[in-house]
Amino acid sequence: MTLSQFIQSPKSNHPNYVLLGHPVEHSWSPLMHNIALQHYDIEAEYHAIDVQSKELIDLASFFNRDSFLGANVTIPYKQSIANYLDSIDVSAQKIGAVNTIVKNDYQLEGYNTDYAGFTEPLQPYEFELEGASAVVFGTGGAARAIVYGLTEMGLEEMFLVSRSPNRITSYRDNRRVQIVSYENWTSFAEEALLIVNTTPLGMDPKIDSSPVRDEEKQYLEAKICYDIVYNPVETKFLKQASEAGAQMIDGLEMLIQQGSESFKLWTGYPFPINIVRDTLYEKLEN
Repeated sequence: MTLSQFIQSPKSNHPNYVLLGHPVEHSWSPLMHNIALQHYDIEAEYHAIDVQSKELIDLASFFNRDSFLGANVTIPYKQSIANYLDSIDVSAQKIGAVNTIVKNDYQLEGYNTDYAGFTEPLQPYEFELEGASAVVFGTGGAARAIVYGLTEMGLEEMFLVSRSPNRITSYRDNRRVQIVSYENWTSFAEEALLIVNTTPLGMDPKIDSSPVRDEEKQYLEAKICYDIVYNPVETKFLKQASEAGAQMIDGLEMLIQQGSESFKLWTGYPFPINIVRDTLYEKLEN
C-alpha cells in the first residue's frame, strides 16, 4: 500500500516498523521481521509501504506519530531520507546511504546495515580476502555499501564494472577502487578472489540475465561468487559460478544479516536468525 493509504488505515495507529521505498511489493522484509517480532512477543507489526515521490512531504508528520517505531529504507530513498533525520551514523555518512531509521526519544537516527549484512557471510573467508582484490558488478547504492564493507575487511583493490565507466565520479577519492567496463572486466578477474553481483540482473522477472556472459563464465573458476539478489536464490550468475566450480554465496544471507542488524538497533534483542532462515528457505522451496 502507499503511504497515504497506510496513514488512513487502522494499522497505522498500532505500533509499527515499516519498509519505505518504491517498489516494495515483492520484499520479504515484512515476513522476516514479523517472525522476529512475534518470537519476542513484541506488540508491533512490520509493513511494506510504497512511497510515491509526491508523498515525501508527508514523511515528517508520519515519523512524529507515536505509533511509528522505526524503519528500513530501500531504493530510491536511501540518500534523500537523510533530510528527515536528526543524526546519521558515521558508517552511513561514509557510505552516503541510510537503510535503517531508529526512533530514540523522538530523535530520528540513520544507520546503514547493508555493509554489515554483506560482510557477515564472508567471515569464513576473512583471512583469504585480506589484501585480495574483488570484481563488483554495479556502481549504485548497494555497491557503495559493499565497497565500504570490503574496505573494512582489508581488501586491497576493487574493480567496479559499469556500462558507463567514464560517467562514474563518486569513487574518485578511493584509491582502492577502479571503474572498468563490461568489455574488459575479464582482464581484472584473474587476480580477483571475490566476484560480486550488485545489479538487478537475475532478479525476477529478469531471471535469465547475468552480468557475466556464458562465454565468460570460465573466469569464475575457483572464485568466491556472491550475488545480492535473493529472488530467485539461485540466480543465473550463481548457476554459472556452480558450473565453473566456484564457491557461492546467495543474496538471502545478506537480506537476513542486514535485517538482523536493523532489528538489534530497534529492539536491543538478538535476531532469531535460524528461525527466520528456515522459514525463508521453506518459502522458497514452496
